Amino acid sequence: MKSVVGELSLCVHRFDEYIFKIKHGNFNLSSCVTILNQKEMCKLFGSKKQYVYRQELPFPMFNRNDFSIWSVLKNCIGRDLSNITMPVVFNEPLSFLQRLVEYMEYAHLLTKASEETDPIIRLQYVSAFAVSAVSSNWERLGKPFNPLLGETYELERDDFRVVCEQVSHHPPISAFHAENEHHFIFHGSIYPKLKFWGKSVEIQPKGTVSVELPRWGEAYTWTNVNCCVHNIIVGKLWIEQYGSMEIVNHATGHTALLNFKPAGWFSKDLHRVEGFILDKNKKKLNYLYGKWTDFMKVTDMTSYEEYYKENAHKFRNSDAKTPSTESPVHTPKKVLAKMTSFKMGSMGSSMFKSMSQAEPPESPGNDCEDGEDPPPKCDAAFSIDIPNSVTLWEANPRPERTSEFYQFTSFTMSLNELEPGMESRMCPTDSRLRPDIRKLEAGDLDGAAAEKARLEDKQREARKARKGKKGAEWKSRWFSKGTNTNTNEEDWLYNGGYWDRNYVYDLDIF
Repeated sequence: MKSVVGELSLCVHRFDEYIFKIKHGNFNLSSCVTILNQKEMCKLFGSKKQYVYRQELPFPMFNRNDFSIWSVLKNCIGRDLSNITMPVVFNEPLSFLQRLVEYMEYAHLLTKASEETDPIIRLQYVSAFAVSAVSSNWERLGKPFNPLLGETYELERDDFRVVCEQVSHHPPISAFHAENEHHFIFHGSIYPKLKFWGKSVEIQPKGTVSVELPRWGEAYTWTNVNCCVHNIIVGKLWIEQYGSMEIVNHATGHTALLNFKPAGWFSKDLHRVEGFILDKNKKKLNYLYGKWTDFMKVTDMTSYEEYYKENAHKFRNSDAKTPSTESPVHTPKKVLAKMTSFKMGSMGSSMFKSMSQAEPPESPGNDCEDGEDPPPKCDAAFSIDIPNSVTLWEANPRPERTSEFYQFTSFTMSLNELEPGMESRMCPTDSRLRPDIRKLEAGDLDGAAAEKARLEDKQREARKARKGKKGAEWKSRWFSKGTNTNTNEEDWLYNGGYWDRNYVYDLDIF
């Protein structure tokens, strides 16, 4: 019965996946049997939600080629961009709180982890979840709106529910708490830092996230890796995640050490993630590998070592050859000088070109524009596929017109959607009710800019008013500052009570 309930919770989500595979010829008999079984289960048992979520936004994104971002960023090199006002055309119609909830697209991996009896396999699925949480970043070139102080966001799906709150404005901190009644709790607080380095923007998601599996008395923690958007001024934009991620099981001492490999100068295989699961004595137990954009697999150490002997060239540490004088995000002074000499019009046509846009292939002899980091080419000859591997996670296909709608995934398309009857029961501070985001989503660029400015002015006035009153310091409602018992570090912890829907209070932020 447990397996039936588990499949049922995913049946609606998986229908779209199987239909996609059938259309593209990528299916087998077992897939057909599975989809038939899931349809029968939905008929027999029903589903909590029969609502069909949208696959497109009301209005396509605006063409950014006619707008110059250099006039905004030229005086911000090396500075934190969190408090810099950006033209609304460079936003996507989501709040950062909604962007946080994209972590939950593959929440079924945590359910799967909770159902496993082997702690090593549980860590495998938690690790796959940690990687999947950043997969929606691929080709996402828009900036989410900064949340207003006190802004909230909620999402309920068949297999989880999550609430977020903007608990601090200086510094900007977003807290979240997700749960599945029977399987997991996922929570944390994120302090995103954005820095502009001349030709790239670096996003540092400061803060620790935690997964708890109550059935096993286990808690896992990790910190997300950095993200870099290259060619922010000139050339074709491309994104990479890089850095080390350590996922710790505080109950058993097992760890997963993952390396999100930077492209470097000689990389032939983009987006690669590799690492090992170790026991408390640091003995390697499994090898994890994949791409943060596509999939994660796991294999045993014997299979890995045999494959490595025959394919050592695929594992060479090309990054060691990368010059150490500059990090992936820093820009040489001579490039900055060249960019500063550009006229605004000369950069308009080259900005914000997505790698997904169809363009003529470049000839090998073509030189890059001044200051441009060309997107590394992926060479299938360096891809890894080890025998006896088990696939832990595969990314869902994106909607057909995703390039017209900010490169949103199917899951992301639904995050700002107002379902029937939702507004009457929703907290009045929910991100879906923000007028600037709603206007941008509807294609009203001028209206969105005006509302964004109004909301920011209103927030500043509210802060001034609090300063003039004794005892009027800001206090978040759904989260409180405390100590994370797993890490013994300061964190924002959920107070509880949100889902009682007792929202009678006078906070007016919109």
